[in-house]
Amino acid sequence: MDSSNYRNEINQMLDSLPEEELRKVFWFVNVTLGKHLYNKNLLDKGVVILELIEEAKEIIDLWDRAFAKNISDEIKKEIHYHQYKWHIFSYKKKECLEGEAARDAFDILTKNELYVMFQNSPDIVFEYKNAKDVVSANFDSEQDIYIFDKSFKWTYVHTHESMCGPYFYKK
Repeated sequence: MDSSNYRNEINQMLDSLPEEELRKVFWFVNVTLGKHLYNKNLLDKGVVILELIEEAKEIIDLWDRAFAKNISDEIKKEIHYHQYKWHIFSYKKKECLEGEAARDAFDILTKNELYVMFQNSPDIVFEYKNAKDVVSANFDSEQDIYIFDKSFKWTYVHTHESMCGPYFYKK
């Protein structure tokens, strides 16, 4: 089906929906557009985005060991670490840079290959290749996103809360 057929089909579906359902459709399309623009911006910079599914759990576990290994299970429970890993920074359990200082530290890094994970997507990690032109502003539209180098020496986190972060931690 070509794009004009999709548009016609979508318009017919929208016309058949009651008004109160259109709000749901609007927000779904809005989220889809946001993801498209996020990815398009990276692709326009020459970034190659790979989905790592089979390796995801191992990479997430490596992030935990690299950046939260000295934090006890008791403290992790107190700060709701499993809800948001970035609480190790917001609760000051790890000393890190915050706000503009975090952005600046990330922006000046030499980057080529990165891992990217989202708090609420435990089954997938992304690998960004040719990421030399990626900057902190590229993640401003994202929530609870963790960006880190493949050797787990640093991590940059952009949260969903405007008063928390972003955070940059370097071992």
